[in-house]
Amino acid sequence: QMQLVESGGGSVQAGGSLRLSCVASKYAGSYSDYCMGWFRQGPGKEREEIARIEVEGSTAYADSVKGRFTISRDIAKDSLYLQMNSLKPEDSTMYYCAAVALDCSRLGLDYWGQGTEVIVSA
Repeated sequence: QMQLVESGGGSVQAGGSLRLSCVASKYAGSYSDYCMGWFRQGPGKEREEIARIEVEGSTAYADSVKGRFTISRDIAKDSLYLQMNSLKPEDSTMYYCAAVALDCSRLGLDYWGQGTEVIVSA
């Protein structure tokens, strides 16, 4: 059973930056065979996929973060990252990483981390 542990959340002023990390362990096969993504969810809101990186390395972003956030991974470190720049107060919420083996259409249905909180003050 794959385990995902996020870190890097915190408090920052609007316009600032944070870098989230997600380290994977106890997975089957190769880390590079997993589609990985970042989601966020605030109280009373639906979980929103904001970025994903597919097995071959292509990336995709939600319109709400495009141009401000960058997803990347370090296969040698079993790690996924989310560089968040130009943060806005509306970016404040819990952020989660997710993973699924091979099939990105199933991202969000298999493995989740415990989340890390981001607070952006005006």
